[in-house]
Amino acid sequence: MNEEEIKAIPSNRLQFFPIMMFATVMGLGGLTLVFERLSHIFSFPSFFATTLIAISTFMFFLITLTYLFKIVKYKDEVKKELNHPIRINFFAACSISMLILSAAFKEYSLEVSSYFFYFGAALHIFLTFYTIRFWINNNLEIVHSNPAWFIPIVGNLIVPIAGVGFFDNSILTFYFAVGLFFWIILFSIILNRVIFHNPFAPKFMPTMFILIAPPAIGFISYIKLTESLDFFAQILFSLGLFFTILVAFLYKNFLKIKFFISWWAFTFPMASITLSAILMFELTKNSFYMFLSYILATITSLIVLLVAIQTVKHMFKKEICIME
Repeated sequence: MNEEEIKAIPSNRLQFFPIMMFATVMGLGGLTLVFERLSHIFSFPSFFATTLIAISTFMFFLITLTYLFKIVKYKDEVKKELNHPIRINFFAACSISMLILSAAFKEYSLEVSSYFFYFGAALHIFLTFYTIRFWINNNLEIVHSNPAWFIPIVGNLIVPIAGVGFFDNSILTFYFAVGLFFWIILFSIILNRVIFHNPFAPKFMPTMFILIAPPAIGFISYIKLTESLDFFAQILFSLGLFFTILVAFLYKNFLKIKFFISWWAFTFPMASITLSAILMFELTKNSFYMFLSYILATITSLIVLLVAIQTVKHMFKKEICIME
């Protein structure tokens, strides 16, 4: 998409282009990593991974360029998103997208991977501090809390996965510690909200899947840092599996939800638990984890395909990038 094509977007559509669009790159990038591991561990054709990384990279630059035009033309709308108690959390989806692409490009080009990593890691730690400052300086209410709060803070757990070989382990441990600590704190807040307060608005119900990501990603990150499948690593994996089963038990809560761009919140967490299962098989050679990897990879692929189809369908209906 060049400058002329972006200018051709109706002004009201560009004005309401949501920062949540970066969640699409997280989902596609997560699926890319899944197929990269499947090709290495289970000898899947590499065609799927190379196709997905091309699509993910294209989508990242397309969304980034479009949002930059929004910043130039509609600064006030961007400020509104930055000051929104829920949407502010999705700005970190941009930096996480860079980190996911960094991890994916390690298979193809270390130089490209390093560019994505350094920009992504720097932007993410900035957004971590920016978001915490926002929480401290604003009078937030319990109804503002939802699993999307994990994105800017707990997203630090992704840094060690992409950063091995780029940063010293002591720096990667800093990111890991921040992500792990705030996962525990924020989970307590969100559990309190879910049990004792009003349910989530329908458009934010898909964010329940984000509960899967912190322990699943934490498991992979911990293995990257320690190279040890110890008791704590197995606890993290088990918790990721527990939350996956939990959201499966809540399936009725998701069946009648109208499509929102937040549906992409389904995708990356499912990719993260799939990657965890593949890593468990790689470390243990236990056939249970092999079957679990196949099942989760199939489910993740179907979910990404379904959400992508619905996204395209609603784009043609002009039901995306509209005033809410």
